[in-house]
Parts: sequence; structure tokens; C-alpha cells
Amino acid sequence: MKKAEIPLDTVPEKRRPGRRAQLRPSEIAGRAGNNRWILNQVWDRLWPLLSKAQTEEEVVKAFQDGASPYDMGFMPFLASLIIKVMNEPKFPTRRGARINFLADSLAGVGCVTPRRSRDICEQERAKAKRNHHIICYEFYVECSCGHKGRSRNHACPKCGARIFFGFGSILNFATS
Repeated sequence: MKKAEIPLDTVPEKRRPGRRAQLRPSEIAGRAGNNRWILNQVWDRLWPLLSKAQTEEEVVKAFQDGASPYDMGFMPFLASLIIKVMNEPKFPTRRGARINFLADSLAGVGCVTPRRSRDICEQERAKAKRNHHIICYEFYVECSCGHKGRSRNHACPKCGARIFFGFGSILNFATS
């Protein structure tokens, strides 16, 4: 029987050439949204413990005590990253800003820097805001008063007759 020169269970010392596998930006933004929701739920219990934490063990303990149903999503692999993010000079002081800053920074799970993770989240939110929205809409009306043309504020510009959409009071605008 022939003996293999290189066993199958060894790990190569050098990594393969080419670009490293990275997280997709949409994946980072999705994780940030999830982190924001989780941290918002547990922040009142978590922050007093987390603000006093100086070591990784203290951060793990703070998450176990303060974020008990969700702590496994953050610990123990993000403990050092949490300390790094909390020690940043631009770490916010207000509750909501702290939650968003920490959630966006941790979304990259160490594959990208916390700053890059926040930038990716910001870019993805801006992209989502730009995507698929109506810039301008118009209605061409033929009114009983004889006007044929564009409407103005969902009404006939000549006599002011309103356009009925059939959706109840959702789209019936007050006349001015």
C-alpha cells in the first residue's frame, strides 16, 4: 500500500494566494441591525456592568449577567473587541448613540476593523434609503369642468375637485 506524502489532516502554513474571504456588506449591516435590537433590549441591565469592565473576563461576566438571553451571540469571542470599541476616543455618551456605535462596531466580528464596520453599516443604510423610491409622481386628469392636464396637489387646478383614491382616509389630503 502506498503511503501518502502529505497527510490530509495537516494545515498548510501559508495561506492561498488571492484576496481573503471577507464578509459581505449586507451581512455586516444585517448583523448590526440585529445587534442594535438586542442591545436596546438589554442595555439598562448591561451598561452599568459593562461600563465598569476593564478585562475580557469582566466583559464576559457583564454580558452573562446583564444580557442573559442574548449573551451567547456576543461572548466570549467578541470580548476583546468590545473593550477596544469602548476605549475609543469617539465612544459616545448618550444611551442611543452608545448602543448604535457598539452594535455597528461589533457587526464586523473582527474580520474588519470596528471603524470599517461602522462605515460599511452607514453605506448600506444610505444605499437602502436610495433604493427603489419614487422621486416624482404625476396624475393626468380629465375633470368635469373641462380641464385636461396634470393635477395639482391631487386635485383639478381649475376647479379644485379632489381625486378620490378609494383607500379611505389614508390618502385624502386636507384642502388648503
